[in-house]
Amino acid sequence: MNVLFILLGKIFPLYLTIFVGFILTRYFRVKREHIAFLLIYILGPVVIFFAVLSIEINLQLVFLPMFIYIFGSLIAFYILYKYKNQWKDASVNTLAFTCGTGNSGYFGIPLAMILLEPSVANIFIFGTLASILYENSTGFFVTAKGTFTARQSIMKVIKLPVLYSFIAGIIFNILGFKTPEVIIPYFENFKWAYGLLGMMMLGMGMKGFNIHEDFDKKYIKIAYFYKFIFWPGVVLAIIFIDKNFINFLNEDIYKVLFLFSIIPLAGNTVTLAILLKAKPEKASFTVLLSTLISVIYIPVVLALYGGF
Repeated sequence: MNVLFILLGKIFPLYLTIFVGFILTRYFRVKREHIAFLLIYILGPVVIFFAVLSIEINLQLVFLPMFIYIFGSLIAFYILYKYKNQWKDASVNTLAFTCGTGNSGYFGIPLAMILLEPSVANIFIFGTLASILYENSTGFFVTAKGTFTARQSIMKVIKLPVLYSFIAGIIFNILGFKTPEVIIPYFENFKWAYGLLGMMMLGMGMKGFNIHEDFDKKYIKIAYFYKFIFWPGVVLAIIFIDKNFINFLNEDIYKVLFLFSIIPLAGNTVTLAILLKAKPEKASFTVLLSTLISVIYIPVVLALYGGF
């Protein structure tokens, strides 16, 4: 019960930010496409570059983003293939995207800071780099295929600056460069801006929502099965196997992996859906509802897991 009340208190401001995003778009005519562009092409690359530059890389930490990226990509392509004939619009593309990832940045990082020790929370933050990379490569590709050809989708992925900022961060990290102390406060401001604008996108995506057209029971059922049942099920199996047979990971990695598996659907589902005109209203409703469900779902599964 304590975890539930802590989550409610900490998450409530996020819901206010979502509401502000809806008000800005609905009544002040703020262009949501401009915010989506800002998140993907400007704030995202800056945040990921300095985050990659700031970590100390080892084999256990490398496993974390590799697993998140590869597992999420496999799910996305599987969903795209299995359900490609279920919808006549771009719904399957946003569905494939959202089943392969979670809201690790806008929702997950604050949650990790609440539940985990600072050193373990830093591991979670490093893991979010895989989500950002997924969202801007595999996720962008499967979403763009609802609007563009395969060649056009690949070209759009190649043009995304976040991929190059990630590579640059890795190179500078290996070469021994450190983030200058004088610019760390500016980097923190970028992270806050990224988080706040990302949550606003959920509200902005609700503009034009029609309950009769955009409440898709099949869409929601599939998305929630993969995010709230399949993801944690596979992660628990990996933890069990490693604990009993391999002993490669440690308890901190177990906690981070499990937390990744139970966060709600990714807010960037809405960002990309808006940018690529791929049913943003349906995506926004599904993501927002998953965030509301998570207020109860997360404390329950954490209590059952017993590792926190």
